[in-house]
Amino acid sequence: MPIEILMPALSPTMTEGNLAKWTVKEGDKIKPGQVIAEIETDKATMEVEAVDSGVVGKIVINEGAKQVKVNSIIALLLEDGEDKKAIDSYVIKQPEAPKETANENKSKAPSAAPKAPTAAPQAPKAAPAPVAPVASAPSNYQPPVNNTGFIKASPLAKKVANLANVQLSMLKGTGPKGRIVKADVEDHLKRGGGNSGSSAGVVNRNPVEFVSIENNNIKQITAKRLLESKQTVPHFYLSIDCDVTDLNQARTHVNDLANGAYKVSVNDLVIKATALALKSIPAANSSWYDDAIVQYNNIDISVAVATPNGLITPIIFNADQKTVPQISNEMKELAKLARENKLKPQQFQGGGFSISNLGMFGIKQFNAIINPPQSCILAVGAGEDKVVIKDGNIEIANIMNVTLSVDHRSVDGAVGAQFLQEFKKFIENPITLFV
Repeated sequence: MPIEILMPALSPTMTEGNLAKWTVKEGDKIKPGQVIAEIETDKATMEVEAVDSGVVGKIVINEGAKQVKVNSIIALLLEDGEDKKAIDSYVIKQPEAPKETANENKSKAPSAAPKAPTAAPQAPKAAPAPVAPVASAPSNYQPPVNNTGFIKASPLAKKVANLANVQLSMLKGTGPKGRIVKADVEDHLKRGGGNSGSSAGVVNRNPVEFVSIENNNIKQITAKRLLESKQTVPHFYLSIDCDVTDLNQARTHVNDLANGAYKVSVNDLVIKATALALKSIPAANSSWYDDAIVQYNNIDISVAVATPNGLITPIIFNADQKTVPQISNEMKELAKLARENKLKPQQFQGGGFSISNLGMFGIKQFNAIINPPQSCILAVGAGEDKVVIKDGNIEIANIMNVTLSVDHRSVDGAVGAQFLQEFKKFIENPITLFV
Protein backbone atom coordinates (compact mmCIF):
# COMPACT_ATOMS: atom_id res chain seq x y z
CA MET A 1 0.00 0.00 0.00
CA PRO A 2 1.38 3.48 -0.86
CA ILE A 3 2.86 5.56 1.95
CA GLU A 4 1.20 8.93 2.46
CA ILE A 5 3.41 12.02 2.57
CA LEU A 6 1.47 14.61 4.55
CA MET A 7 1.63 18.37 4.79
CA PRO A 8 3.72 18.76 7.97
CA ALA A 9 2.98 21.09 10.88
CA LEU A 10 6.23 23.05 10.99
CA SER A 11 5.20 25.14 14.00
CA PRO A 12 2.86 24.52 16.96
CA THR A 13 0.19 26.84 15.56
CA MET A 14 0.50 26.09 11.86
CA THR A 15 -2.79 24.92 10.31
CA GLU A 16 -1.91 25.46 6.65
CA GLY A 17 0.97 26.49 4.43
CA ASN A 18 2.04 27.07 0.85
CA LEU A 19 3.83 24.33 -1.07
CA ALA A 20 6.55 26.50 -2.54
CA LYS A 21 8.63 23.90 -4.38
CA TRP A 22 9.13 20.19 -5.00
CA THR A 23 12.77 19.11 -5.11
CA VAL A 24 11.82 15.64 -6.38
CA LYS A 25 9.58 14.43 -9.18
CA GLU A 26 7.46 11.38 -9.82
CA GLY A 27 9.60 8.32 -10.35
CA ASP A 28 12.48 9.55 -8.18
CA LYS A 29 13.88 7.26 -5.51
CA ILE A 30 14.14 8.92 -2.11
CA LYS A 31 15.57 7.95 1.25
CA PRO A 32 15.00 9.16 4.84
CA GLY A 33 16.49 12.59 5.53
CA GLN A 34 16.45 13.64 1.87
CA VAL A 35 14.92 17.08 1.20
CA ILE A 36 11.83 16.58 -0.93
CA ALA A 37 9.98 19.91 -0.76
CA GLU A 38 10.01 23.50 0.48
CA ILE A 39 7.04 24.72 2.51
CA GLU A 40 6.24 28.40 3.12
CA THR A 41 4.85 29.01 6.60
CA ASP A 42 3.78 32.27 8.19
CA LYS A 43 7.40 33.15 9.03
CA ALA A 44 9.80 31.30 6.76
CA THR A 45 10.29 28.86 3.92
CA MET A 46 11.47 25.55 5.34
CA GLU A 47 12.75 22.34 3.84
CA VAL A 48 10.79 19.12 4.35
CA GLU A 49 12.72 15.88 4.64
CA ALA A 50 11.53 12.39 3.72
CA VAL A 51 10.76 10.03 6.59
CA ASP A 52 10.54 6.82 4.57
CA SER A 53 12.38 5.40 1.59
CA GLY A 54 10.73 4.48 -1.69
CA VAL A 55 9.76 5.84 -5.09
CA VAL A 56 7.67 8.97 -5.56
CA GLY A 57 4.54 7.46 -7.10
CA LYS A 58 2.34 10.54 -7.34
CA ILE A 59 2.58 14.22 -6.49
CA VAL A 60 -0.91 15.11 -5.25
CA ILE A 61 -0.37 18.81 -4.55
CA ASN A 62 1.53 20.74 -7.19
CA GLU A 63 4.19 23.27 -6.24
CA GLY A 64 2.87 26.79 -5.89
CA ALA A 65 -0.33 25.61 -4.18
CA LYS A 66 -1.61 28.00 -1.49
CA GLN A 67 -3.22 27.34 1.90
CA VAL A 68 -2.66 23.58 1.92
CA LYS A 69 -4.05 22.25 5.19
CA VAL A 70 -1.79 20.47 7.66
CA ASN A 71 -2.06 16.66 7.37
CA SER A 72 -3.36 16.87 3.81
CA ILE A 73 -1.81 14.26 1.52
CA ILE A 74 0.68 16.03 -0.72
CA ALA A 75 2.29 12.96 -2.32
CA LEU A 76 2.22 9.18 -2.36
CA LEU A 77 5.30 7.02 -1.98
CA LEU A 78 5.62 3.52 -3.40
CA GLU A 79 7.46 0.96 -1.30
CA ASP A 80 9.99 -1.42 -2.80
CA GLY A 81 8.23 -3.91 -5.06
CA GLU A 82 5.07 -1.83 -5.51
CA ASP A 83 4.07 -0.61 -8.96
CA LYS A 84 2.05 2.42 -9.94
CA LYS A 85 -1.17 0.40 -10.13
CA ALA A 86 -1.38 0.68 -6.37
CA ILE A 87 -1.78 4.44 -6.80
CA ASP A 88 -4.71 4.19 -9.23
CA SER A 89 -6.97 2.45 -6.73
CA TYR A 90 -5.86 4.43 -3.72
CA VAL A 91 -8.49 6.69 -2.11
CA ILE A 92 -7.07 9.95 -0.82
CA LYS A 93 -8.65 10.97 2.47
CA GLN A 94 -9.14 14.53 3.67
CA PRO A 95 -7.53 15.56 7.00
CA GLU A 96 -9.74 15.66 10.08
CA ALA A 97 -10.56 19.00 11.60
CA PRO A 98 -8.67 19.67 14.84
CA LYS A 99 -10.62 18.95 18.02
CA GLU A 100 -9.52 22.15 19.73
CA THR A 101 -8.83 25.42 17.98
CA ALA A 102 -5.93 27.74 18.64
CA ASN A 103 -8.46 30.33 19.90
CA GLU A 104 -9.45 27.95 22.69
CA ASN A 105 -5.81 27.26 23.51
CA LYS A 106 -5.01 30.93 23.66
CA SER A 107 -7.14 31.57 26.74
CA LYS A 108 -5.42 28.87 28.77
CA ALA A 109 -2.11 29.32 30.51
CA PRO A 110 0.49 26.61 29.84
CA SER A 111 -0.03 23.67 32.18
CA ALA A 112 3.70 23.44 32.85
CA ALA A 113 4.08 27.01 34.07
CA PRO A 114 6.44 28.61 34.86
CA LYS A 115 8.03 26.86 31.89
CA ALA A 116 7.66 29.06 28.82
CA PRO A 117 4.82 28.03 26.48
CA THR A 118 5.89 26.32 23.31
CA ALA A 119 3.65 28.43 21.11
CA ALA A 120 5.44 31.22 19.30
CA PRO A 121 4.72 34.76 20.53
CA GLN A 122 4.05 35.60 16.91
CA ALA A 123 1.28 33.04 16.71
CA PRO A 124 -1.20 32.99 19.59
CA LYS A 125 -3.98 32.12 17.17
CA ALA A 126 -4.32 29.81 14.26
CA ALA A 127 -3.38 30.96 10.79
CA PRO A 128 -6.19 32.86 9.08
CA ALA A 129 -8.68 31.44 6.66
CA PRO A 130 -7.76 31.94 3.00
CA VAL A 131 -7.93 35.59 2.13
CA ALA A 132 -9.73 36.99 -0.86
CA PRO A 133 -7.70 37.29 -4.07
CA VAL A 134 -5.65 40.42 -4.55
CA ALA A 135 -7.99 43.26 -5.37
CA SER A 136 -8.18 44.10 -9.02
CA ALA A 137 -9.05 47.42 -10.56
CA PRO A 138 -12.43 48.92 -9.53
CA SER A 139 -15.35 47.90 -11.71
CA ASN A 140 -15.74 51.46 -13.02
CA TYR A 141 -12.08 51.77 -13.89
CA GLN A 142 -11.37 52.87 -17.46
CA PRO A 143 -7.86 52.40 -18.84
CA PRO A 144 -6.15 55.36 -20.51
CA VAL A 145 -6.76 55.79 -24.20
CA ASN A 146 -4.46 53.71 -26.40
CA ASN A 147 -2.53 52.29 -23.47
CA THR A 148 -1.91 48.97 -25.22
CA GLY A 149 -1.74 47.64 -28.71
CA PHE A 150 -0.99 49.43 -31.99
CA ILE A 151 -1.20 53.23 -31.92
CA LYS A 152 -2.62 54.85 -35.04
CA ALA A 153 -0.64 58.00 -35.84
CA SER A 154 0.58 59.78 -38.94
CA PRO A 155 4.34 59.74 -39.63
CA LEU A 156 4.49 63.52 -39.10
CA ALA A 157 2.66 63.21 -35.75
CA LYS A 158 5.12 60.54 -34.64
CA LYS A 159 8.07 62.74 -35.57
CA VAL A 160 6.73 65.81 -33.75
CA ALA A 161 5.82 63.73 -30.70
CA ASN A 162 9.29 62.17 -30.59
CA LEU A 163 10.99 65.58 -30.75
CA ALA A 164 8.71 66.95 -28.03
CA ASN A 165 9.09 63.87 -25.79
CA VAL A 166 5.35 63.21 -25.88
CA GLN A 167 3.91 59.74 -25.44
CA LEU A 168 1.43 58.99 -28.21
CA SER A 169 -0.37 56.58 -25.89
CA MET A 170 -1.62 59.57 -23.89
CA LEU A 171 -3.21 61.33 -26.87
CA LYS A 172 -6.65 60.94 -28.38
CA GLY A 173 -6.60 61.13 -32.13
CA THR A 174 -8.98 63.39 -34.05
CA GLY A 175 -8.05 62.06 -37.48
CA PRO A 176 -9.88 59.38 -39.49
CA LYS A 177 -10.79 56.37 -37.32
CA GLY A 178 -9.14 57.94 -34.28
CA ARG A 179 -5.76 58.43 -35.94
CA ILE A 180 -3.39 60.83 -34.17
CA VAL A 181 -2.33 63.70 -36.41
CA LYS A 182 0.16 66.53 -36.08
CA ALA A 183 -2.53 68.90 -34.79
CA ASP A 184 -3.28 66.57 -31.87
CA VAL A 185 0.36 66.69 -30.77
CA GLU A 186 0.56 70.46 -31.16
CA ASP A 187 -2.67 70.91 -29.21
CA HIS A 188 -1.22 68.73 -26.43
CA LEU A 189 1.89 70.94 -26.33
CA LYS A 190 -0.17 74.15 -26.22
CA ARG A 191 -1.93 72.81 -23.14
CA GLY A 192 1.44 72.40 -21.41
CA GLY A 193 1.83 68.73 -22.18
CA GLY A 194 5.51 68.95 -23.22
CA ASN A 195 8.14 70.88 -25.20
CA SER A 196 10.48 70.23 -28.07
CA GLY A 197 13.80 71.19 -26.55
CA SER A 198 14.01 69.63 -23.12
CA SER A 199 12.30 67.09 -20.88
CA ALA A 200 12.23 69.61 -18.00
CA GLY A 201 8.67 70.36 -16.98
CA VAL A 202 7.22 67.51 -19.02
CA VAL A 203 4.63 65.43 -17.20
CA ASN A 204 4.51 61.88 -18.54
CA ARG A 205 1.69 59.93 -16.92
CA ASN A 206 2.29 56.21 -16.68
CA PRO A 207 -0.43 54.52 -18.73
CA VAL A 208 -0.42 51.57 -16.29
CA GLU A 209 -2.30 53.11 -13.37
CA PHE A 210 -1.25 50.60 -10.71
CA VAL A 211 0.18 47.15 -10.09
CA SER A 212 -1.14 44.55 -7.65
CA ILE A 213 1.53 42.96 -5.43
CA GLU A 214 0.24 39.72 -3.96
CA ASN A 215 0.52 39.45 -0.19
CA ASN A 216 2.65 36.47 0.75
CA ASN A 217 1.86 34.23 3.70
CA ILE A 218 4.15 36.15 6.05
CA LYS A 219 2.49 39.50 5.31
CA GLN A 220 -1.01 38.05 5.65
CA ILE A 221 -0.32 36.49 9.04
CA THR A 222 1.61 39.51 10.32
CA ALA A 223 -1.20 41.87 9.29
CA LYS A 224 -3.80 39.70 11.04
CA ARG A 225 -1.84 39.48 14.26
CA LEU A 226 -0.97 43.17 14.39
CA LEU A 227 -4.63 44.05 13.90
CA GLU A 228 -5.64 41.57 16.58
CA SER A 229 -3.01 42.93 18.97
CA LYS A 230 -4.15 46.52 18.55
CA GLN A 231 -7.81 45.58 18.93
CA THR A 232 -7.56 43.18 21.88
CA VAL A 233 -4.46 44.15 23.89
CA PRO A 234 -4.82 47.26 26.10
CA HIS A 235 -1.64 49.09 25.13
CA PHE A 236 -0.10 51.89 27.12
CA TYR A 237 3.22 53.60 26.50
CA LEU A 238 6.14 54.76 28.64
CA SER A 239 8.98 56.81 27.19
CA ILE A 240 12.40 57.77 28.55
CA ASP A 241 15.51 59.56 27.22
CA CYS A 242 18.90 57.90 27.64
CA ASP A 243 22.28 59.59 27.39
CA VAL A 244 24.29 57.29 25.11
CA THR A 245 27.40 59.47 24.78
CA ASP A 246 29.51 57.07 26.86
CA LEU A 247 27.89 54.08 25.15
CA ASN A 248 28.99 55.29 21.71
CA GLN A 249 32.54 55.90 22.94
CA ALA A 250 32.68 52.45 24.57
CA ARG A 251 31.36 50.79 21.39
CA THR A 252 34.03 52.48 19.27
CA HIS A 253 36.76 51.45 21.72
CA VAL A 254 35.54 47.82 21.90
CA ASN A 255 35.38 47.54 18.10
CA ASP A 256 38.90 48.93 17.78
CA LEU A 257 40.18 46.33 20.23
CA ALA A 258 38.29 43.54 18.44
CA ASN A 259 40.47 44.04 15.37
CA GLY A 260 37.78 42.66 13.05
CA ALA A 261 36.85 39.60 15.13
CA TYR A 262 33.42 41.14 15.66
CA LYS A 263 31.71 44.50 15.29
CA VAL A 264 29.35 45.56 18.05
CA SER A 265 26.34 47.70 17.09
CA VAL A 266 24.18 49.93 19.28
CA ASN A 267 21.42 47.36 18.79
CA ASP A 268 23.62 44.64 20.32
CA LEU A 269 24.16 46.79 23.39
CA VAL A 270 20.43 47.54 23.59
CA ILE A 271 19.72 43.79 23.61
CA LYS A 272 22.19 43.23 26.43
CA ALA A 273 20.86 46.17 28.47
CA THR A 274 17.29 44.92 27.97
CA ALA A 275 18.25 41.44 29.13
CA LEU A 276 19.91 42.77 32.30
CA ALA A 277 16.93 45.04 33.00
CA LEU A 278 14.56 42.06 32.66
CA LYS A 279 16.74 40.11 35.08
CA SER A 280 16.30 42.94 37.58
CA ILE A 281 12.55 43.34 36.89
CA PRO A 282 11.30 39.81 36.02
CA ALA A 283 7.63 40.88 36.13
CA ALA A 284 8.14 42.59 32.74
CA ASN A 285 9.18 39.23 31.23
CA SER A 286 5.69 37.77 31.14
CA SER A 287 2.57 36.88 29.15
CA TRP A 288 -1.13 37.28 29.83
CA TYR A 289 -3.51 34.31 29.71
CA ASP A 290 -7.12 34.32 30.91
CA ASP A 291 -6.42 32.05 33.86
CA ALA A 292 -2.89 33.11 34.80
CA ILE A 293 0.02 35.46 34.12
CA VAL A 294 3.01 33.41 32.97
CA GLN A 295 6.34 34.81 34.14
CA TYR A 296 9.30 33.39 32.22
CA ASN A 297 12.34 31.99 33.98
CA ASN A 298 14.60 32.46 30.94
CA ILE A 299 15.33 35.75 29.23
CA ASP A 300 14.71 35.23 25.51
CA ILE A 301 14.53 38.41 23.45
CA SER A 302 12.81 38.64 20.06
CA VAL A 303 14.39 41.22 17.76
CA ALA A 304 12.42 42.64 14.82
CA VAL A 305 14.17 42.20 11.46
CA ALA A 306 12.83 43.61 8.18
CA THR A 307 13.09 41.21 5.24
CA PRO A 308 11.93 41.37 1.61
CA ASN A 309 9.06 39.05 2.58
CA GLY A 310 7.96 40.97 5.66
CA LEU A 311 8.77 41.38 9.34
CA ILE A 312 10.15 38.50 11.41
CA THR A 313 11.49 38.33 14.96
CA PRO A 314 14.41 35.91 15.47
CA ILE A 315 15.32 35.28 19.09
CA ILE A 316 18.44 35.71 21.19
CA PHE A 317 17.92 32.99 23.81
CA ASN A 318 19.29 33.52 27.34
CA ALA A 319 20.53 36.96 26.33
CA ASP A 320 21.39 37.88 29.91
CA GLN A 321 24.02 35.12 30.06
CA LYS A 322 25.74 35.92 26.75
CA THR A 323 28.55 38.41 26.23
CA VAL A 324 28.06 41.40 23.96
CA PRO A 325 30.34 39.90 21.25
CA GLN A 326 28.33 36.66 21.41
CA ILE A 327 25.09 38.59 21.01
CA SER A 328 26.60 40.61 18.15
CA ASN A 329 27.75 37.58 16.15
CA GLU A 330 24.54 35.65 16.79
CA MET A 331 22.33 38.58 15.83
CA LYS A 332 24.17 39.10 12.55
CA GLU A 333 23.78 35.41 11.68
CA LEU A 334 20.08 35.41 12.57
CA ALA A 335 19.43 38.56 10.53
CA LYS A 336 21.23 37.01 7.56
CA LEU A 337 19.15 33.83 7.77
CA ALA A 338 15.96 35.87 8.16
CA ARG A 339 16.63 37.89 5.00
CA GLU A 340 17.43 34.68 3.12
CA ASN A 341 14.21 33.12 4.44
CA LYS A 342 16.20 30.28 6.03
CA LEU A 343 15.35 30.59 9.72
CA LYS A 344 14.43 27.35 11.46
CA PRO A 345 11.25 27.30 13.59
CA GLN A 346 13.20 27.07 16.84
CA GLN A 347 15.03 30.29 15.90
CA PHE A 348 11.90 32.46 15.84
CA GLN A 349 9.34 30.62 17.98
CA GLY A 350 9.15 31.67 21.61
CA GLY A 351 10.57 34.75 23.27
CA GLY A 352 9.22 36.70 26.21
CA PHE A 353 10.07 40.30 25.21
CA SER A 354 10.58 42.12 21.88
CA ILE A 355 12.80 44.94 20.61
CA SER A 356 12.13 47.05 17.51
CA ASN A 357 14.93 49.44 16.55
CA LEU A 358 14.38 52.08 13.85
CA GLY A 359 17.23 54.31 15.00
CA MET A 360 19.37 53.33 12.01
CA PHE A 361 16.73 54.97 9.78
CA GLY A 362 16.89 58.24 11.69
CA ILE A 363 13.56 57.74 13.47
CA LYS A 364 13.75 59.57 16.79
CA GLN A 365 10.68 58.15 18.56
CA PHE A 366 7.83 55.74 17.82
CA ASN A 367 5.35 53.39 19.50
CA ALA A 368 5.60 49.71 18.56
CA ILE A 369 2.72 47.20 18.56
CA ILE A 370 2.94 44.41 21.14
CA ASN A 371 3.76 40.93 19.84
CA PRO A 372 1.23 38.60 21.57
CA PRO A 373 1.33 36.77 23.87
CA GLN A 374 4.29 38.85 25.05
CA SER A 375 3.52 41.78 27.35
CA CYS A 376 6.14 44.32 26.24
CA ILE A 377 8.01 45.61 23.22
CA LEU A 378 10.75 48.26 23.37
CA ALA A 379 10.86 50.79 20.51
CA VAL A 380 14.35 52.27 20.07
CA GLY A 381 14.96 55.59 18.32
CA ALA A 382 18.04 57.29 16.94
CA GLY A 383 20.61 59.05 19.08
CA GLU A 384 20.57 62.84 18.66
CA ASP A 385 22.97 65.49 19.92
CA LYS A 386 21.17 67.78 22.39
CA VAL A 387 22.08 70.49 24.85
CA VAL A 388 21.75 69.15 28.41
CA ILE A 389 22.58 70.36 31.90
CA LYS A 390 24.92 68.13 33.93
CA ASP A 391 25.93 69.07 37.42
CA GLY A 392 24.92 72.65 36.70
CA ASN A 393 26.99 72.81 33.49
CA ILE A 394 25.69 73.09 29.92
CA GLU A 395 26.97 70.23 27.77
CA ILE A 396 26.28 68.46 24.49
CA ALA A 397 25.10 64.86 24.88
CA ASN A 398 23.86 62.19 22.50
CA ILE A 399 20.31 61.36 23.60
CA MET A 400 18.41 58.25 22.54
CA ASN A 401 14.68 57.92 23.18
CA VAL A 402 13.13 54.53 23.93
CA THR A 403 9.41 53.83 24.29
CA LEU A 404 8.00 50.77 26.03
CA SER A 405 4.64 49.46 24.78
CA VAL A 406 2.97 47.51 27.59
CA ASP A 407 0.01 45.14 27.97
CA HIS A 408 -1.76 46.65 30.96
CA ARG A 409 -3.39 43.33 31.87
CA SER A 410 -0.11 41.70 32.87
CA VAL A 411 2.30 44.60 33.44
CA ASP A 412 1.16 47.75 35.22
CA GLY A 413 2.65 51.23 35.00
CA ALA A 414 4.94 50.88 37.99
CA VAL A 415 6.56 47.70 36.66
CA GLY A 416 7.03 49.29 33.23
CA ALA A 417 8.59 52.37 34.79
CA GLN A 418 10.93 50.28 36.94
CA PHE A 419 12.05 48.33 33.88
CA LEU A 420 12.88 51.57 32.01
CA GLN A 421 14.80 52.89 35.01
CA GLU A 422 16.92 49.73 35.03
CA PHE A 423 17.41 49.88 31.25
CA LYS A 424 18.54 53.50 31.49
CA LYS A 425 20.97 52.61 34.28
CA PHE A 426 22.63 49.90 32.20
CA ILE A 427 22.65 51.77 28.88
CA GLU A 428 24.16 54.91 30.45
CA ASN A 429 26.86 52.90 32.24
CA PRO A 430 28.18 50.74 29.39
CA ILE A 431 30.87 49.10 31.51
CA THR A 432 28.06 47.13 33.21
CA LEU A 433 27.24 45.52 29.87
CA PHE A 434 30.69 43.99 29.54
CA VAL A 435 31.25 42.62 33.05
